[in-house]
Amino acid sequence: MSLMVTGGTGRLGRQFRPLFSRGLFPTHEELPIQSMLHVQNYVEENQVKTIIHCAALTNIPYCEKHREEAYLINVIGTKNLVEVLSDYEDTYFVFISTACVFPGEDTPERFSESDLPYPKNYYALSKLLAETEVNHAHQIDTLIIRTNFIERGPWPYIKAFTDRYATYLYSDQVAQVIVKTVKQRKTGLIHICGDEKRSMYDFAKLLDPKVEPITLEEYRGPNLTKNMALRSERIHPYKFRGDPQ
Repeated sequence: MSLMVTGGTGRLGRQFRPLFSRGLFPTHEELPIQSMLHVQNYVEENQVKTIIHCAALTNIPYCEKHREEAYLINVIGTKNLVEVLSDYEDTYFVFISTACVFPGEDTPERFSESDLPYPKNYYALSKLLAETEVNHAHQIDTLIIRTNFIERGPWPYIKAFTDRYATYLYSDQVAQVIVKTVKQRKTGLIHICGDEKRSMYDFAKLLDPKVEPITLEEYRGPNLTKNMALRSERIHPYKFRGDPQ
């Protein structure tokens, strides 16, 4: 019996490699999740019993321009994985979602598991639709995790928003918390979040002192979630370790 992490080369997925030494980390070429046949064959051949599903199209402007592709990967891909696992006994599916499913206004200050989602762009909508597929799963244990994180290392953009807010953790911190929840086989919906709410610019300055500020008013593109700050009614927030090293 095997544990598989989809999106194993992504920002979060690769953090699981040292944590699951015997895990499976198929690339998109090895496992195109939008193909039911490929998913069926891979799960059967490798006797997969647990899936941590990180694979997704996450670039907001790209998803907005390529909605069919975003739907196939983010929604149909999730549906395929869930349906195939449903054919086996004692299986467990963990879906990594996003804080962007919320409207992201100033009220409430932080969004909890019981707050109402209301996506503002197609990427967020596709993730919420994928959550619905997970919630409709039968005969398997499922867990939806909403979170937001940054990678250690250089900030990937020249600028960062001074008026978008989050409760970031580093990606390796999020992976460690997810491993803990998997070992406890938690189910339902959980928010994994840091204890500090800061602007993206404040977080980015920790990684790159040269990063430049930008405001949402200056931005031109798809609607963005202004307030991505989360809180959890099920687990405590985790301390954000501010040292990027």
